[in-house]
Amino acid sequence: MNKIKLTIASLSLVVLPVIALAQLPTSWNDAPEGIISDPFELAARIAGLMWLVFGVIALICFVLAGVLFLTAQGDPEKIATARGAFIWGVVGVVVGIIAWSIITVVTTTFK
Repeated sequence: MNKIKLTIASLSLVVLPVIALAQLPTSWNDAPEGIISDPFELAARIAGLMWLVFGVIALICFVLAGVLFLTAQGDPEKIATARGAFIWGVVGVVVGIIAWSIITVVTTTFK
């Protein structure tokens, strides 16, 4: 067992300097046509797609809460369930907006 640990440790000492000195591309614009080569543009496109998915999920959540309210028919237990669904939908929207603002702040700060 100790031989395996010693072998792994010695191999990592040999491999890590090679990984650390790996050459980065000279320009992020060297990529072929149609390939996103700028990491900030890639992050922006992924964030835009996630924002769209988030909006659709939030809309479905609010429609579901509305349907629960309409079908409650005055039953306090069903109204409480619908109110809980609506409140959790609002919490989800707030968390999504905070996440979006964090992504925006990070990308504008480090760009």
